[in-house]
Amino acid sequence: MDKNLVAAGGFALMFLLMAVRVPIGVAMGISGVLGFGMIAGFTPALNLLANVPLSVVTDYNLSVIPMFILMGALCSTAGMSTELFQAGRAWFGHRRGGLALAAIAACAGFAAINGSSVATAATMSQVALPEMRKAGYHAGLSAGLIAAGGTLGIMIPPSVIFVLYGIMTETDITKLFFAGVFPGLLAVGLYALVVMFIAHRHPQNFPAGRRHSLGEKLESLRELWSILLLFMAVLGGMYTGLVTVTEAAGIGAAGALLIGVVRRRLNPAKIKHALVASLRVSSAIMMIVVGAFLFGYFLTITQFTQKAVDVLVHLPIGAYGVLALIMVGYLILGAVMDELAMILLTVPIVFPAMMALGFDPVWFGVIIVMAVTFGMICPPVGMNVFVINSIARDISLTKIYQGTMPFILVDVLRLVILCAFPAISLWLPSRLG
Repeated sequence: MDKNLVAAGGFALMFLLMAVRVPIGVAMGISGVLGFGMIAGFTPALNLLANVPLSVVTDYNLSVIPMFILMGALCSTAGMSTELFQAGRAWFGHRRGGLALAAIAACAGFAAINGSSVATAATMSQVALPEMRKAGYHAGLSAGLIAAGGTLGIMIPPSVIFVLYGIMTETDITKLFFAGVFPGLLAVGLYALVVMFIAHRHPQNFPAGRRHSLGEKLESLRELWSILLLFMAVLGGMYTGLVTVTEAAGIGAAGALLIGVVRRRLNPAKIKHALVASLRVSSAIMMIVVGAFLFGYFLTITQFTQKAVDVLVHLPIGAYGVLALIMVGYLILGAVMDELAMILLTVPIVFPAMMALGFDPVWFGVIIVMAVTFGMICPPVGMNVFVINSIARDISLTKIYQGTMPFILVDVLRLVILCAFPAISLWLPSRLG
């Protein structure tokens, strides 16, 4: 049977299963096993199905993912996200758009101890969105801002997406984490500029709040010591080389638990809640990883990956033309696929091509992670938008998508800036040696 035809049928079946709401990991797994069986026989395909899940869940390198997810769940349950927003409100709440600025700052701070876009959006939609609406902020813009702010969870370390990219491409994960710091801060700055512009042009959308005293401002900062301590323990340990990424993840999870217990923010019931929540998220991620590996073996046996790389490398549009084409492809895929699935499915194809064209693997990691964030807030499937809509039912999907548009525009601008000036991403990792 023609391998090209089988590869095309595998992709068609995968997207068809996704269209009828089969979970993404299951859709990739079914398509991969069936396609592998059509070429190599169904006995080897069933052996693949038996071995791949076990190898994935017992992979030491992948243990970093549930540890960082657990750290974020414990921090959220202990109320650290609320403390971040309250501090931002105390310092910025008296300005027009001040609560929106506080929400952006809180999203960035929570991203630094969480690593999940969806978790950041879900948490902040419960912490910040009610306060913004109570203050008279435009509902759609407020929800859109939080959806966009949630994407900082992917870029600002620690990041599950960076971990997967690093494992798949054998790129130093610590360097990837630090490569995301300045692009993440650039996103925070651009989002803040959008808020200030809207507040200036349409002050009724972002009204000013009450001014807090200096004492209240300083008191709000006093509550942030635990977040700063965790951030320094995780990133500081990796930056100095004292711990590996996996060890840093374990330290972060253990530190979040210890801090929560010492501050009396975590009792047995809350700890159980955090463990169950992190288990659900970790299981969902591992299911996608297993499905992607199965589909990846199928693509390898069809030689689709090698052929696609050859086509990309020899396109007569230059290296940056190929990069632009890939970015457009991610925008399209983001409309129908989860960001994890996009990374796992496409990196084996596009990464070899980008390396053959002379791009830096760490820089390309930042670019590709930025590209998949668009899918989190772009119609028609933006995951963050759906999460916020499930929490704030009275804000329609249309209004939330409209609220994300100004932030999508500056994200495109940020992507152009990072492509034009790779040093923004690469300077900090270069200091690691």
